[in-house]
Amino acid sequence: MIEAKTKSELEAAVANGKSLVDFWATWCGPCMMMGEKIEKELVPAMPEVKIVKVNVDEAPELAAEFGIMSIPALFCYKDGAKVAEFIGVTDAKEIKAALA
Repeated sequence: MIEAKTKSELEAAVANGKSLVDFWATWCGPCMMMGEKIEKELVPAMPEVKIVKVNVDEAPELAAEFGIMSIPALFCYKDGAKVAEFIGVTDAKEIKAALA
């Protein structure tokens, strides 16, 4: 898992391969549920996917730049290009399909 706090860190993390960017916060119950789903369902099924975590409290400028209004917000990337976006607790199958 990669933590990104700046735009350059985020861009470097998603530049190659498949990545899931998770905008979250420690006080957000749905974010904790989503984090568990990612760890238990997505990571074992798709170990090649890089998980990039962005704590919106620690990186408010980054969250603002990406227009994050609700969390959890999940962005799927393939080789630096965003291919899908999900807001709220999302079924791992949907994320897997977006990154397949």
